[in-house]
Formats: sequence, C-alpha cells, structure tokens
Amino acid sequence: MSIWEVILAFVVVVLMLVALLANVLVLMCFLYSADIRKQVPGLFILNLTFCNLLMTISNMPLTLAGIIYKSQPGGDQICHIVGFLETFLTTNSMLSMAALSIDRWIAVVFPLSYHSKMRYRDAALILSYTWLHSVSFPIVAASLSWVGFHQLYASCTLYNKRPEDRTQFVIFTGVFHTLSFLLSLIVLCFTYLKVLKVARFHCKRIDVITMQTLVLLVDIHPSVRERCLEEQKRRRQRATKKISTFIGTFILCFAPYVITRLVELSSVVPINSHWGIISKCLAYSKVVSDPFVYSLLRNQYKKTWKDIINKILKRSSINSSALTSESHNRNILQLNE
Repeated sequence: MSIWEVILAFVVVVLMLVALLANVLVLMCFLYSADIRKQVPGLFILNLTFCNLLMTISNMPLTLAGIIYKSQPGGDQICHIVGFLETFLTTNSMLSMAALSIDRWIAVVFPLSYHSKMRYRDAALILSYTWLHSVSFPIVAASLSWVGFHQLYASCTLYNKRPEDRTQFVIFTGVFHTLSFLLSLIVLCFTYLKVLKVARFHCKRIDVITMQTLVLLVDIHPSVRERCLEEQKRRRQRATKKISTFIGTFILCFAPYVITRLVELSSVVPINSHWGIISKCLAYSKVVSDPFVYSLLRNQYKKTWKDIINKILKRSSINSSALTSESHNRNILQLNE
C-alpha cells in the first residue's frame, strides 16, 4: 500500500467509528426521550439515522477492504447487495434531508397551520414516497446488471461493465443524480432560503423594538447597551449560520462525488484513482456530519444525551458503592470469625 492508500484507509476507519458512535447516540436519544418521539421531525431524523447506520456497517467496511486489497471484497452476490444498498441509502438520506427542510419551512413560514399541515400521517406519506423513490433506481440497476465493484471508488456501487450498454447507462445515471442529488438540493435551497427570509424579517422587527427601548432608557449602563447590540448581531447571524450549514454540508459532501460520477461518464477527462476514493470519503462524511447538524447540537438532544450519560454514571456509581459496601461487610465477617 502507498502512503496515500494508508491515509485514505485511516480516514475511512475514523469516519466509520465516529459515524457509528454519533448515529447510535441519536438513536438512543430518540428511544429515551418521549418528547423527541412525539415530534413529527423525529420520524425524518429516525429514517436518516437508520440510513446512516446501515451505510456505516455495510458499505464503509467493504470500501475499506477495497482500498486495502485493491480488488472486490467478497463474492459477486455480496457486492451486488452492498451496491444495491449504497444506491438506495444515499438517495433515501438525500430525500430525508429534503423532507426535514420542508418540515422547517412549514413550521417557520406557516406556524399557525403547522400542526394541521404536518401530522404523523403526512410525515408517514412523505417517508413512503422517499422509500419508493429510493428503491426504484437500485431495482432498475440490479435488473440490468449495473451494480458491481468499481475500482475507481474502491467500492460496490453503480457500475456498467458492458460497452454496448453505455448509452443507456449514461442516461440512467444522469436521471438518477438529477432526481436524487439535484432535486434534493433545489428543495433544500428553496425551503431554507424562505426560512432565512422569515427569520431576517423577525430579526428586523426585534431590532427595531430593541433600539426603541435603548433610546427610551437614557440612564442605561453602557455595558448593558453593548450587550444588547451584541445579541442583536448574534441573532442576525444565527439563522444564516444554521442554513449555511444545512446547505453547505450537503453540497460539500455530495457534489464532488456526483460531479466525479458524471465526468467519468464523458470519458474525456481522466480521473485519478485517489481522487475517486477521496470523493467517496466526502460522501461518507455526510454520514458523520448528519447526527451533529440535525440532532446532537440541538438543545433538546444535548439535554437528552447528557441525561443518558448522567443516568449511566449514576447507576455505575451506585453499583460501585454497593460492591464496595458488600466487600467491606465480608471483610468484617472474616475478622469476626
């Protein structure tokens, strides 16, 4: 193995470990907190977490093996199953992010009618569509034998070995990325930009009220006035940072891989094998970032996983003290004997 391959293998291992830990923690928070389970967005986050966990335990280990051995890991049947899952899970996770953005858009732009427009039944219908949409492409690819080990990405994915099917495969790949990556990106941009517009409007209203209050309070201490102005600035930046994170991580993680797949079909620009694996690792990094972007950094999830950790530590502390007390009693009995 070259130094580049060692580095890429190490990166995949780190991504696997962090993704597994973070997504399991999200799942534990969902199971532990009744409040999270009651919320409609929790269904979309649960679906996204399911996709991320399955991707972590099925696709990433085989990519790691592909990097190390430079050949197809396992037999053709295993590779076909993993390639099917890769196409299904990637599409499903993209559409789940789009569903979360639609939920936020309805909650912010139509707050009074949110509970009537986004119920559990509506969320279940959206998830049903994401599954139907996601499974249709890998079914077509598997039926046409367009799934296999791709040396450029060191992974089992969409791959056509027959030159006579090249035109059909190019059309299929173009339609697939248009209806998965591009469609999800358009939905994300449309919904979150609408949310940002509403957030900025509310910030302006709050700023006007704050400035009027500061003008009326002539005897206010300068430090208090400065803190109010700083809070104004942070409030304006908060929504922009969140929405930039949602859209930015989606583009940063998926765009290089999608563009590489499309450029590869042109057969005009040669693609370096290391870049192919790097683009794949960037796509895998979305599995790592999703738990933090959508769940763990939110106050409700922070409180929940802190409660879980405190409960575990408290239980272990009680068990430890009980064992110590039992051991102490045994020593006293032995001395008395």
